[in-house]
Amino acid sequence: MFVDDVDIQVTSGDGGNGCLSFRREKFVPRGGPDGGDGGNGGSVYIVAAATKNTLVDFRFHPEFKARHGQHGQGANRTGWTAHDLDIQVPIGTLVFERDESGTLSEIADLVEEGQRVLVAQGGHGGRGNARFVSSTNRAPRRTEAGVKGQHRLLHLQLKLIADVGLIGFPNAGKSTLISRISAARPKIADYPFTTLQPNLGVVTLGGDRSFVVADVPGLIEGAHEGHGLGDLFLKHIERTKVLVHLVDMSSETGRDPVDDFEIIRKELKSYSADVFAKPQVTVANKMDALDDPERLKRLEAHLKRKRMPLLKISGATGDGVPALLEAMWKAIALGRAAGAALRVPADDQASSDPPVVVRRRRPSASAEASADRSDPPPTPEPKVRGEGIDLLTPARTRRRGA
Repeated sequence: MFVDDVDIQVTSGDGGNGCLSFRREKFVPRGGPDGGDGGNGGSVYIVAAATKNTLVDFRFHPEFKARHGQHGQGANRTGWTAHDLDIQVPIGTLVFERDESGTLSEIADLVEEGQRVLVAQGGHGGRGNARFVSSTNRAPRRTEAGVKGQHRLLHLQLKLIADVGLIGFPNAGKSTLISRISAARPKIADYPFTTLQPNLGVVTLGGDRSFVVADVPGLIEGAHEGHGLGDLFLKHIERTKVLVHLVDMSSETGRDPVDDFEIIRKELKSYSADVFAKPQVTVANKMDALDDPERLKRLEAHLKRKRMPLLKISGATGDGVPALLEAMWKAIALGRAAGAALRVPADDQASSDPPVVVRRRRPSASAEASADRSDPPPTPEPKVRGEGIDLLTPARTRRRGA
C-alpha cells in the first residue's frame, strides 16, 4: 500500500517539577533545603531514513508522544531527562505544520539520508527549593513547576526522489520499460491504469554510472484537474531532472500520437511551469507493433518543427533501449552539473578569486626632504614651574621616596 499524504500529531514531553525538600539527618542540625531540579522532557524529531519508502505506517499510527522528564528529588537529586523521540520518514518527505484554520506552513524538506528536524521542543525542568537559598532566606519553600511540552499538528507529504520520470498515456509502455532497464517488477497488463502507484528502479550503466527512474501512473487529458490518477502522482516528477515522454505508436488505442504528445505537454504546463520546463526526451515506443508508418511520419514532422529529437525503441524487445539510456545519462549529467553550480555559496565563489595585493611604494629621498621642508618643526611646550609635583604628599616623604 503506497501512501504519500498523512496527518499526524506530535507531543513533546513535559519537564519535571522541582522538589521541595529539607535535609533531615541525625546529628546534623540545620540541614537546610536540598530539593533537586526536575529533568527536561523529550523532544520530537523527524528523521529521513533510507529504510522507509512510504508513509503507510502513519495511517494506522498518527499520534506520537515523547516521555516526560522525571521530577526532582531530595538530597539535591535532579530528575533524569527523557530521551528524544525520532520519527523516521522516507527520503523526500516534506513536513508542514497545520494551524487551527487548516493552513499549511512548510517546516522542512528532508532530501538527504539522516537529515533531522525538530518539530516539538521538550519542556524544561523546574527548579527545586535548593536553588532559591539566599542570605535572607535560608529555608525557602519555593519551587518551580516543569514547562509543558508542545503539541503540534503536522502534515507529511512524500515526493519521490528520482533522476528520470517516465510519463505518458496509460498503456504507453512505461512499466514494461522500467522492468527491462532495472530490477523493478511493476504489474503489467493490457488495460489502462494498470499502474496504481509510482515505482522506482535503479539503472546501472558501465563505468560506475547509475541513476534512479520513476514510473508514474498514466496521465490523461484533465489530469491536473483531478481526472484519472495524474493529480495524485504528478508531484512525484517535480524532483526529477529529466522527463522521458513515451508515445504509443501502435493503433490499438485509436488515438493519434501527435495528439497524445500535445495533450501530455499541456497537462504538464497546466500543473506546473517548472515541471514543463524540465529537459524532455521524446520516445516512440512499441515500434515492434507499428502497423501504420504514417503515424510515425506525422510525429517526426511535428517534433522536427519543434526542434525536438525523437528516439525509437521497443520496450518489449529491447530495440533502441541502449541508445535511450545513454541519452538519459547525458541529460542527467547536465542537470546534475547545473544543480551543483547553483549550490555553490557566494562565500566560496568570493574565496576562489585571487586576493588583491596592495603594494605601497616607499617614498624617495627627495620626497622625504620636501616633506621635511614643508612641515615646520614642532614647537616645544613651555614648562610650568612646579608641574608634576605631588602637593598632597609632605616634602620629607617625597625626599625619602626619591
